[in-house]
Amino acid sequence: MASETADYIGLANAPVLWILAMAVMAVVVVQSLIYMGAVKKNAESAGMSQKDVKTAFRAGGVAAIGPSLSVVLVAIALLPLFGTPPVVVRVGLIGSAATEVASASIAAGTMGANLGDETFTRGVFIVALMAMSLSGAGWMISTLILTPIFKRSSHKLEKVNPALMSIIPGAALLAAFAALSFREIPKSPTHVVAVLVSAVVMAICLSLAKALKMPWLKEWGLGISLLVGLVAAYFAHYAGLGAPEE
Repeated sequence: MASETADYIGLANAPVLWILAMAVMAVVVVQSLIYMGAVKKNAESAGMSQKDVKTAFRAGGVAAIGPSLSVVLVAIALLPLFGTPPVVVRVGLIGSAATEVASASIAAGTMGANLGDETFTRGVFIVALMAMSLSGAGWMISTLILTPIFKRSSHKLEKVNPALMSIIPGAALLAAFAALSFREIPKSPTHVVAVLVSAVVMAICLSLAKALKMPWLKEWGLGISLLVGLVAAYFAHYAGLGAPEE
């Protein structure tokens, strides 16, 4: 029983899991290169120059820095619990640590075990990893099924009113970010400070970019607002604006 209890990390870092994890990440890299090539090839038909394409790629890369850092920090925290290959695939690919940990916790609970303690044996780890994989597969399968359906719907909307397809994607993106922001606000005054400061800094960056004709500031605006928001949240927390004690 002892060998099955504490030594599950050896199983979590098994060579076969490393091979599978690297294969999954290789697929992601290849897909990204294919998409980038397709964008460059079809840019002119969409009314974009190659300069616009480079600007869009650069803006996307800069905008991804902040969210990527948060994923990296979460992944580091989960490494002692799940091992490197599962964390690389599950958190690195899916990106939702809360979902992954909840799936693993529920699976372990069905076997009378808890994450990280002596009850978390090899058998429990395998079941938890399977639950995490099935949870992530649900997102991918639903995307695979729903994307063609949405594509057909978008074509129908374009025939009815072409202007709608220029509004709906922007509105959906705005709604997604708004939902994420508003979900954080009730947690504590620190969260309110972080959201407000980030919003103000982003507005300033966009205004300066337009007034001073500095388009690069639009690209870096999200990264700058995230960094300033984190600094503001740090000082707000140590100023006594943290979450109320229960």
